[in-house]
Amino acid sequence: MSTTPTRVFVARIVGLPIFDPQGDQVAKVRDLVVAIRTETSQPRVLGMVAEVFGRRRIFVPMTRITAIDSGQVHTTGLLNMRRFEQRSTETLVMGQMLDRTVTITESGVSGVVYDVAMEQARNRDWVLSRVAVQEASKGFRRRGQTHVVEWRDVTGLTVHEPTQGATHLIAALNDMRPADAANMIHDLPPERRTAVVAALDDERLADVLEELPEEDQVEILEHLDSERAADVLEEMSADDAADLIADLNPETAATLLGLMEPDEAEDVRRLMSYDDNTAGAMMTPEPVILSPDATIADALAHVRNPELTPSVAALVYICRQPLETPTGRLLGAAHIQRLLREPPSTLVAAALDESMDPLRADATMDEVAAHLATYNLVAAPVVDDEGRLLGAVTVDDLLDHMLPEGWRDRAPRPGSINGGPTAGRAG
Repeated sequence: MSTTPTRVFVARIVGLPIFDPQGDQVAKVRDLVVAIRTETSQPRVLGMVAEVFGRRRIFVPMTRITAIDSGQVHTTGLLNMRRFEQRSTETLVMGQMLDRTVTITESGVSGVVYDVAMEQARNRDWVLSRVAVQEASKGFRRRGQTHVVEWRDVTGLTVHEPTQGATHLIAALNDMRPADAANMIHDLPPERRTAVVAALDDERLADVLEELPEEDQVEILEHLDSERAADVLEEMSADDAADLIADLNPETAATLLGLMEPDEAEDVRRLMSYDDNTAGAMMTPEPVILSPDATIADALAHVRNPELTPSVAALVYICRQPLETPTGRLLGAAHIQRLLREPPSTLVAAALDESMDPLRADATMDEVAAHLATYNLVAAPVVDDEGRLLGAVTVDDLLDHMLPEGWRDRAPRPGSINGGPTAGRAG
């Protein structure tokens, strides 16, 4: 490992790509697995938790890591594709050690762990050697003083802490995409997951919930108090909120709908009124809707909204008043590519794709898929019998319903990466 630095801070390698000997990216680093023996002996690093394409988490033994350099990790290329399952003797550095309260023995100073460092011992094993500790803030200081000390000079790392905070883990999660953060939360021990969920703000928790498996969504929501659960549902997209509420028991669902803002609850109830796996049940009720007198500049300003997914932002829909679904009569839709080619002062109505046919709310999943595939669309309008826009169904909405149950936990293909033999679990 000639290119590997002598000391590596764990929080800095989370999210780094993992490459095989051919230079192909095969995974991303998500956590470090260690075996803690005593407070004075340095824990041995058993391996990395890595996320492979398809969002499966696997275990990569440190014996398979050939180098850690700036911005990437290299392996032998022999990876076992079996899903990672934490053993009772193992500890996850990011998931379980960050935010743990410790005391520096020499000074008696207490603080929380915000990072740890690993390095190679003389026998070539990787061990945790340093602990980065942050004191609580004092007075008007924004942050408490920080210390980086030897592992043996800290106490509290082997003690179970039922009230462990989540500040530094939340900071790491906030730097991840929602799907990646959801994966980390999915693999946390129950008590740690509870602390993280409590510390996330409503908007971020909503983003993460949309990426979690259905059983995780229900479990998390049922452990929130009703007021907060309703607030989180309001932050979710209406179609995802409708799917989640449909998985709850009827009494809980009714309570939460009653606590939501009336407009938000009405959108969810409307989506829940459609049969499963139809365009009406899959659609988003809040696409980009403009009036006929809007300009190209107006349309481009709307689709620049960073909260819109790429598929929702791909089309703008021109309707008569009212402009909230169900709208007045749908006049047509304009593709963002067409908008980019027109002068900003031109009326958006002049850029409509008059050949685009809308979908009916009762269109089946197969009919929606055939429609999008036939016309090379990433989104399509959904209308009622009077031609009023009810919403838009997007290709990502369609995929969420077409993929088999539990797809988030499945690897893209069986076997090992690059056709090599599988490597057994170490430690």
